[in-house]
Amino acid sequence: MIRPILTEIAIFLIPFAVYALFLIATRSGVFASSSWPAHLVAKLALGSLLLVAISFVLLAQFSGAPPNSTYVPAQLEDGKLVHGGEK
Repeated sequence: MIRPILTEIAIFLIPFAVYALFLIATRSGVFASSSWPAHLVAKLALGSLLLVAISFVLLAQFSGAPPNSTYVPAQLEDGKLVHGGEK
């Protein structure tokens, strides 16, 4: 469960990282507060939230079992764990 959470956090941070790389490329002060005005940070946050929402939709659309499949849980047979799956 931690991998999807870290993936979404990384997706959220992409616009901020791209802007920081832009500041480095233009030799502006990355850590200067004048390089990070509030309206720009708000736009970056809005873009980040949009990317996260799109990634949630794509995750729901393209992952998981096919529609109308039946989940079969793992079972113990003759003392051995047999993997389940979808039928």
